Amino acid sequence: MDALLKKQLEIAATKVRMGVIEGVHAAKAGHPGGSLSVADTLTYLYMHRMNVDPKNPDMPDRDRLVLSKGHTAPALYAVLAERGFFPAEELKTLRKIGSRLQGHPSMGKLPGIDMSTGSLGQGVSTACGMALSGKISNETYKVYTVLGDGEIEEGQVWEAAMFAAQYKLDNLVAVVDNNGLQIDGRIEDVMSSYPIDEKFKAFGWHVICIDGHDFDQIEKAFNEAETVLNKPTVIIQKSVKGKGVSFMENQVGWHGKAPNDEEYAVAMKELGDHLAELEK
Repeated sequence: MDALLKKQLEIAATKVRMGVIEGVHAAKAGHPGGSLSVADTLTYLYMHRMNVDPKNPDMPDRDRLVLSKGHTAPALYAVLAERGFFPAEELKTLRKIGSRLQGHPSMGKLPGIDMSTGSLGQGVSTACGMALSGKISNETYKVYTVLGDGEIEEGQVWEAAMFAAQYKLDNLVAVVDNNGLQIDGRIEDVMSSYPIDEKFKAFGWHVICIDGHDFDQIEKAFNEAETVLNKPTVIIQKSVKGKGVSFMENQVGWHGKAPNDEEYAVAMKELGDHLAELEK
């Protein structure tokens, strides 16, 4: 990846992480851990990869993204704000009565949301339907969907995986955010889905494994996905829950908890200092 582009993406991803903390703190509720772990991939997709237009969010030939792990909506909202779909100041209205930024994405409220999600397992199924529609209609758009590693304990995910392979959905790319933690523990202790790569291979998918915080690897993976024919692709990204905030990293307790005022100040200082370093 070009050094300048990489730096721009790192800056944007840091701003996205600050937006996550801003929103969850203001709401006094939400899911910061998984939002921070997927921030780099969402930043890459919306700021560089996907064909989207904030001035025309419903254009028919746009690429689609379905956040199947819908509880990490704070990251998606922060990315959409950074991309210009709505003012960043609105992030502070997360989960408020009357806000367009609900606790899970709602396509009827906010521009840039391609599917309402939240019930785990259902988003990837919707993404399969979008991809099949595109194939039938000979459309050129791509469909991306992001799943959690705890989410893939849902049986519906594997029905969707079987469907995607059956219909050769090579316009579908799934990302599994493998941060290793879910609501009440390590995924290997709660209901192990390992080996994730071998399972998707057995279901007929092209599998790519990467570091989810390395933009070079992220770009290489999505470039490779573009070359795959007659089968869907899954990118399994090893990530850090709470990435970017020292006291949240790899701590299961930050799955669904908002920082208090003191924690908010520490998190924003850490991220702000990192941003200042990147912008030098």
